[in-house]
Amino acid sequence: MNITVLGFGSWGGTMAQHLSDNGHKVIGWHKFEDEVREMQKTRQHNLIPQLKISKEIELTVDLEFALKDAEIVVVATPSHIVRGIIGESVPFIKDNAIIVNLAKGVENDSLETMSQVIAEAGGIEKERIVTLYGPSHAEEVALKMPTILVAACEHTETAKIVQHEFASQDLRIYTNTDILGVELAGSLKNVIAIAAGICDGMGYGDNTKAALITRGLTEMTRLGVIMGAKPETFFGLSGIGDLMATCLSKHSRNRYVGEELGKGRKLDDILAEMKMVAEGVKTAKSMLQLRDKYKVHMPIAEAMESVLFHGENPVDKVKELMTRDLKKEKVY
Repeated sequence: MNITVLGFGSWGGTMAQHLSDNGHKVIGWHKFEDEVREMQKTRQHNLIPQLKISKEIELTVDLEFALKDAEIVVVATPSHIVRGIIGESVPFIKDNAIIVNLAKGVENDSLETMSQVIAEAGGIEKERIVTLYGPSHAEEVALKMPTILVAACEHTETAKIVQHEFASQDLRIYTNTDILGVELAGSLKNVIAIAAGICDGMGYGDNTKAALITRGLTEMTRLGVIMGAKPETFFGLSGIGDLMATCLSKHSRNRYVGEELGKGRKLDDILAEMKMVAEGVKTAKSMLQLRDKYKVHMPIAEAMESVLFHGENPVDKVKELMTRDLKKEKVY
């Protein structure tokens, strides 16, 4: 098939190479012309040294050229620019093309998931939009380490097309019709990963982080169910699976942000030195807006608000969380 990947960062580049290895004709669109020229010359990804870009992949900054023949369009840009890039792309996207979203996040203010943003910004039918999430660090997929994802779409047949075209002996894919739950789980977990990183930076151990991950999953599920998602989705690949990977891994940008915060550094200084985007910071704002909209009790999210946006000391917030009124355990 003809597949175009919009956004040739770490995940977009890795997925483009995977799809090329699967035998598809792949075009990679990237915003920055100097980086495109460098990758065309070296055939090595600028963010993942172990990722070699095959000569069969065409790289371009020309949206019309990239999209004119695409049967599948993969959206792999940072979440906060998805609306803009879809708006620019829609004149060139074929009417029957499938859109596969890899971006993770909930848009600030509109509080829409990425599939909702794509549908609205592009006037694209929901049955043509698939979100592909799961525990998947680009660095490991590039090395062909076994990875499992979930393709979520309200229309099962569309999800099955993506499942078939994207799967390989290294990448197994399941389908799911609960796209709302998959997207909320895969996005909100980035906020919990920042909190897990704070635990690491403060020198806490396994007990603390395991408790944080468990109660973080509870908050994610509680919010998702009130919004109409299925609770079991949060115990699947895009939920507990991606939550574990993001909270525990050395590759996790969100966990890294939290770790540096836990060491006492300022958020602006941490973000300024990073080459890749930590989606959890922007999603934290949306998570708080959703909390207010749906009147959900989310103490970890509230603590993250204080630390991320008001500069409060993480030690104080941990003490507050630990000394709240004692209660009966609820899983959501």
